Amino acid sequence: MDRPAGIVTTTFLPWRDPDDVLWAWRDEPWLACLDSGGAPGPRARWIILCRRPVHVLEWRGGLCRRDGVPVAGTDPLQALRTLLALAPVADTGPWPFAGGVIGFAGYGVGQWAEGIPTRHQPDPTRPDLSAALYDHALLFDREHRQVHLATIRPDADQLFAAFHAEWAALPPAPPPVTLPPAPFVPDRTPDHYVAAVAAAVERISAGEIFQVNITGRHVARRPHGLADIDIYRALRRAVPAPFGAWLACGGAFSLLSASPERFVHLGRDRVARTRPIKGTRPRGTTPEQDDRLRADLAADDKERAENLMIVDLMRNDLGRVARIGSVSVPELLSVETFAHVHHLVSEVAATLAPGQDAIDLLRASLPPGSVTGAPKHQAMRIIDELEETDRGPYCGIVFRIGTDGAMDSSVIIRALAATPDTIVAAAGGGITILSDPQREYAEMCLKIAPLLALFEAIP
Repeated sequence: MDRPAGIVTTTFLPWRDPDDVLWAWRDEPWLACLDSGGAPGPRARWIILCRRPVHVLEWRGGLCRRDGVPVAGTDPLQALRTLLALAPVADTGPWPFAGGVIGFAGYGVGQWAEGIPTRHQPDPTRPDLSAALYDHALLFDREHRQVHLATIRPDADQLFAAFHAEWAALPPAPPPVTLPPAPFVPDRTPDHYVAAVAAAVERISAGEIFQVNITGRHVARRPHGLADIDIYRALRRAVPAPFGAWLACGGAFSLLSASPERFVHLGRDRVARTRPIKGTRPRGTTPEQDDRLRADLAADDKERAENLMIVDLMRNDLGRVARIGSVSVPELLSVETFAHVHHLVSEVAATLAPGQDAIDLLRASLPPGSVTGAPKHQAMRIIDELEETDRGPYCGIVFRIGTDGAMDSSVIIRALAATPDTIVAAAGGGITILSDPQREYAEMCLKIAPLLALFEAIP
């Protein structure tokens, strides 16, 4: 059945620091914050805040539930499509989002999509997919320091009146707190991590694969009384990132991300763009050292090969749903600088074929190629053999799909997964024939260190 047509209505609100709103909304059980940190720019312009969804969806243990009620079938992406269909089709114009679904799909959704069995027991405390359908959104324009409230609701005037009254009474957030110490325990020893990398190199040498991503998890008991808002305020200050996120998934699980990596963006022009990250160097302590590290990354044969293989993989993934002849690589092997690291980044673009949409694009491309390997299917089998524990949300994606069909998504890396009892951090890296296992372990530590440092812990 065709979806009804709707309209997007907006109102202007005086600028407030997003931190004030996060603090005021800290106890909302389905708060969704799609954050942007660092310098404002084309990929870091908007912060999107939503709360109080119309419907919620969860996929856990192979069973889908909408609003807590089981739904027919076991296909999480079809359930996501059905959820989105409950909203009208509405052109958002210049706004990035006015309503639609926001959520995350963990690595397990990608395993399901690729038909990869797993030997690991999933963590029953967290969902494999969690999403919510929102009918309005706060939009913070960081470039122009403006705030807009956008909605697809027909009773926009009532919503706007309530928001203006709440906005006027919004108190400033208190100063952020220092997080209490929390010791993190890795899921394997350094020697075992190095051995897993060495085993991956052997599998590459044997011709099974060209590249594989090996990762590990660190787990801490959650300090008593520590709130998600305190963790996320500390994270977004310490690790500003263009694709940050805080998803409060009903109160019993939260995802707190400082991702530097866009997964797939789908514009209203039906052009899909993905920006895989492969290749890492630390930041220098002086401008001169920083420049040398950037140049070293740009010239490193191993890092360049790693990036090129994932570019080829993503060309294939997008090509599954693209118009023939439309796949291109507009940017190749660029060095981008973030708060703690330099990364090697490329871009692959394609125009969707007629009849294909955002859900089809996710089905064709999950899990992200940059955190699996090439060929993807066999790399995922080897990952399941060599990694010690279930990845959970890590190496999945955070996504938003608007009522206009546009989508943006990020890879879940540099993230914390929090339950009432535990906090999990994870990191890893791409392994090629040129990989040195000790160096790969050091790179994993470099990536996870800023997360653990929030709790006075070290890898």
